[in-house]
Amino acid sequence: MRRAEQITDPITYHGEGPVWSPSWGGLRWVDMLAGDLLTLRSDGSVDRLHVGDVAAFVRPRSNGGYVVAVERGIALADGPDDVPTPLEPLWDDPNVRMNEGGCDPHGNLYAGGMAYDQKPGGAGLYKITPEGDVSVTLAQVTVSNGLDFSPEGDLAYYNDTATGTTDVFDVVDGELTHRRVFVSSDGTHPDGLTVDSVGNVWVALNGAGRVRCYSPRGEVLEEIEVPVRLVTALTLGGEDLCDLYITTSKENLDDPEPEAGAVFHARVDIPGKPVLPYRG
Repeated sequence: MRRAEQITDPITYHGEGPVWSPSWGGLRWVDMLAGDLLTLRSDGSVDRLHVGDVAAFVRPRSNGGYVVAVERGIALADGPDDVPTPLEPLWDDPNVRMNEGGCDPHGNLYAGGMAYDQKPGGAGLYKITPEGDVSVTLAQVTVSNGLDFSPEGDLAYYNDTATGTTDVFDVVDGELTHRRVFVSSDGTHPDGLTVDSVGNVWVALNGAGRVRCYSPRGEVLEEIEVPVRLVTALTLGGEDLCDLYITTSKENLDDPEPEAGAVFHARVDIPGKPVLPYRG
């Protein structure tokens, strides 16, 4: 099994949601419970921008700004390094926060949550259109995590970590339908995921210290080891989209590894897809 290389200091408590976008200069991720966006600059330095009590995930906007999920909703920025402006919360319950999300090929934003105490079914997955209309895609979610689409846009892959499975939906008329199990994670905790340019699905296995690549048929193609138990999410980026970036966490660990909270990197053979932006 190959081993990923550490490329930042362990600078986050709960690193999550890595995304590669040329619009902000490369790699961006969140220190979720600190409410900060982090951006890796070309000289290896990391910029940190505070956006709220929680910064759950970030995506570029098609106009060049970005959208970031804050504790109970989203916030919009017009420029790549601007401080974002929060919109109205999606819910009022203070015990539920945003956790993870992503965009579909039509520019809709999917934003999923979780209860702070991980109450089963305590949160939901919401769809936010470019016009700002909000609907509920999944009403009972425990820990909403990775979401990405196949290269053709006809399939959506999704992790509700508590299920122990990565699920797949058919995308019909822009809606997620016919949910079913894509793969079981063999007792591990599927967290973030990303889909590459030929439809392989990369999944971060939280608690297991590794990431795994599945073929579109669910076959295990590769695993990459990370020297940190709490592997949270991953993305493909770089100029050729063959750089795999992996975020990690030290959340609630009494004895975190020295590298916990760092970002890790590995080269892969098959490139990723350009990140899908929010058109709102």
